[in-house]
Amino acid sequence: MDAATRRARAAEIVGSLPLEDKIALVSGRDMWHLQPIGSAEIPPLMLTDGPHGIRKASGEGPGVDLAASEPATCFPPAATLASSWDPALAEEVGGAIGAEARALGVSVVLGPGLNLKRHPACGRNFEYFSEDPLIAGKMAAGLVRGIQSLGVGACLKHFALNNQEHERMTTDVVVDERTAHELYLRGFEIAVRKSEPWTVMCAYNRVNGVYCSDSRWLLTGVLRELWGFKGLVMSDWGAVNDRLAGLRAGLDLEMPSSSGSNDPVIARAIERGELAEGDLDSAARRVVELQLRVMPARAESGSYDADEHHALARKVAAESTVLLTNDGTLPLDPSIDVAVIGAFARTPRYQGAGSSQIVPTRFESLWDALESRGIADGISYASGYSLPDSPVDEAALAEAVAAARQAAGVVLMVGLPEPYESEGFDRADLRLPEQHDRLVEAVRAANPRTVVVLSNGAPVEMPWADRPAAILESYLGGQASGAALADVLFGDAEPGGRLAETFPIAQSDLLSDRNFPGAPRQVQYRESLYVGYRQFVTTGEPVRFCFGHGLSYTTFELGEAVLSASAIDAGEQVTVSMPLRNSGDRPGSTVVQVYVRPLGENLHRPERELRAFEKVRLEAGSETVVEVELGPEAFSAWDVPSHCWQVVGGGYEVLVGFSSADIRSTARLMVRSNFGLCEGMRPPALIADDEMFARLLGRPVPEPEPVRPFTRNSTLGEVGETALGRRLQGVIRGAITKQFGGAGETSAVMERMLESVVTQMPLRSLVSMGGGRISWKTLDAIVEALNGRWLRALRGALRRG
Repeated sequence: MDAATRRARAAEIVGSLPLEDKIALVSGRDMWHLQPIGSAEIPPLMLTDGPHGIRKASGEGPGVDLAASEPATCFPPAATLASSWDPALAEEVGGAIGAEARALGVSVVLGPGLNLKRHPACGRNFEYFSEDPLIAGKMAAGLVRGIQSLGVGACLKHFALNNQEHERMTTDVVVDERTAHELYLRGFEIAVRKSEPWTVMCAYNRVNGVYCSDSRWLLTGVLRELWGFKGLVMSDWGAVNDRLAGLRAGLDLEMPSSSGSNDPVIARAIERGELAEGDLDSAARRVVELQLRVMPARAESGSYDADEHHALARKVAAESTVLLTNDGTLPLDPSIDVAVIGAFARTPRYQGAGSSQIVPTRFESLWDALESRGIADGISYASGYSLPDSPVDEAALAEAVAAARQAAGVVLMVGLPEPYESEGFDRADLRLPEQHDRLVEAVRAANPRTVVVLSNGAPVEMPWADRPAAILESYLGGQASGAALADVLFGDAEPGGRLAETFPIAQSDLLSDRNFPGAPRQVQYRESLYVGYRQFVTTGEPVRFCFGHGLSYTTFELGEAVLSASAIDAGEQVTVSMPLRNSGDRPGSTVVQVYVRPLGENLHRPERELRAFEKVRLEAGSETVVEVELGPEAFSAWDVPSHCWQVVGGGYEVLVGFSSADIRSTARLMVRSNFGLCEGMRPPALIADDEMFARLLGRPVPEPEPVRPFTRNSTLGEVGETALGRRLQGVIRGAITKQFGGAGETSAVMERMLESVVTQMPLRSLVSMGGGRISWKTLDAIVEALNGRWLRALRGALRRG
C-alpha cells in the first residue's frame, strides 16, 4: 500500500468512527500497545524500548520490570556504535534489530536516541551518539533505515534538547534559536531527511518555557513544516503536560494509556469549541496510518539467526573500540605471561541501565573469551575491586599489585560501575571510582607493560593517561563485548573506533559545566555553539583526547586535498579528493574527517566544524582516492531574522585529517552568496553574560520558575518539603517500586534510578500514569491542600466526578 492509498484509507477509517472511538485512538491501550480497531480488523499493535536491541516486556501485566523481558541480542549502545563512524554498520545493526522485532511481534522500536552530548556527565549519554550533530544524525539515520527495511517502525527520540537527566521532566531549557537549530535540532533534521522515520518521540522537558509535548513550534513548525516529516509524533512515557495543547501542537499519540483520564477533557473541549475536531482527526489519522504501515510485517512475523546476530554484535564492538594510546605493546603476543586484573573481566558492564536494558540471548565476558581460546589456565587473575560500588579496598589493591609483578604484561579493566551512570540521574563528576584510579597507578608502577581497558558510557578523567603502555576505550560493548575485546587485544581484529566525543582533562574545563545541571527548574545554554570540540578548537585549550582521535595497528598516509572548484555559488557543492595509503604491514581502517573553517569574522561560530567523514578500510600497502561532497549545508548558518538556513558567503578553509586536532591537509574555497548577515555577535567571552545572552535570545533572560505555589507540574521532590507531600512520596515510592518489579543484579542502580523517578515526577503523572485511580479534580484538590488551602481542597474533593 503506497503512502497516498494508506493516507486515504486511514482517513476513511477515522471518518467512520464515533467521537469517543477517535478520542480513544490518540492514547495507548496500555503500557505498550496501541488501541485496536475492530471494525478495520486492526489488532493492538506493540511498541517496545530498543535503542540497541529489543526490550519486550515479559507477560501482559502493567509493570515495567527492567529485568523481565524477552531475550534479544544486546548490541553495543549508541555511544559505542558512534565510535565506529560507520553509518552502513549502523544500518546493518538496524536490520538485525528490525528482524528481531518482527520475530517478537513488535511493530515499533522506540529508538534510536540522538540527543546531543552537551555535557559528558549526562547520565544517559551511553544511549546517545555524539557531541556533533552530523555524526549523530547520520548514525541514527542508518539505524532507522535498517529497522524500517524490515517493515518495523523506528522512533527518533527524545525531541528535543533533552540533554540531562536532572529534572528532565520539568526543567526549562533556555537556548537561543541559532544554537538550537545548528546543534541540538540538526541531528534530528539530518535523520528525518535521510531516513524518513515513521515516528518521533517528544521529550519531557520544556524549551524556552513551553513543554515539548505542547510546542506547536517544535512538533509542527520545525518537524513537519520545515523538515517535511510525515509520520506520527508520540509522547515519551508520561510526558504529556496538557492534552489539548498537545493535540493543537501536533502531538498525535499519548503514551502510555492514561486510562481514559483525558478522554472527557477532549470531548468537552470539542463540544465547547475549545478544540477543533479536525485536530483530533489529524492525530487519529496518523495513528491509523502507522497501524496500516506496520500491519504487513506483523502478519508475516519472521525469525532470526541468534548466532549471526551475536557475531554481528562482536564485529560492531571491535569496530567501535578506540585505541587511545599504544607504545607498541598492542596487539599482545598470546605466548607471553599476562595477568588480567579487574572485576569487569568476569562481570563486565556491557550496556547502560534504565529503559534500554536488554536481556541478552547470551553473554561473553573477557574471561569467557580467554577460556574459549584455551589460554585462561595460563593467565593469573585478580579482581582489584568489588562490584557494584568499588569502594576503596587495600587488600584487593595489594593482591592486584602482586599479580602484576609476577606477569610479563597486564590487562587492567577499569571504568564506571553500574551505579555511576544510568537513565534517571546524572553523574556527580567525571572521575573514576577512587579504587580504580589507585589501581591504575599501582599496577602501572608494578608493571610498565600495563594495558588499561576502559568500560564506561561517557568520557572520564584520566590523570594517569600518559603512564600505561596502552589504553583501549571499549565503552559498553554489548553481549559479545568480551570476545570482541579479546579479538582486539590479540590482534585478530583492528581497533576500528574513533572518538565521537571529546575527553577533557578536567570537568571544570568545559564551558557547559558553568550551567550544568542548572538552577532549579531551568538550565541556560549560555555557551551557545561552543560545545565539545567546538569549544576547544576555538579556544586552543588542551584536552586529554580530542574528538575524532583513535590509533590503529597499522599506519596511514593522507595526501594533499584537492577541490573540484576554487569558487562556488550558493546552492552548489564541491568535491574534496585526497589520496589515502595504508603504509603499514597489516590491514586496517581509518576515518578521513573533513572540517570547514570560515575565514571571515563577521559571524560568531566555532573555529572549525565537522562537515563530512568517510570510514575507509585498506589492505596493507594499498591506496585509494577518498572523495567526499560538501554541499550548501557545509557553508550555512541559521539566520534568526528569516528563521531558515542561509549560505554564508566568503572565504573558507577546508581541513582534512584524522581528528579535530590532527589536520594533514588544507585547501581554500570561495563561496559566493547574496545573503546579508544579521548583526555579527562574537561574545567577549564564550560564556555569554546577561546582556549578551539576552541579545542571543532576542528577549530578556527569563527568571527560573518559582517552586511555590505548587501546581500540577510541581514534582514529588518539591512537595516533599511539606508533611502531606512526604506522605504522598511514600505512597508513590511504594507503588513505583512494585510496578518496576524485581531488578535482580541491577538492584543498586535500580534503587537510585527509582528514587530519581519518584522525586522528579510531576504531580500530573499521578493522573496520567495512575491507571485511573486519581482524577484531575482529585489532583487539583491535592494541590490546593499542598499549598495549605484546605477549604478549597475540601470543596474540590466534594465536587469530584
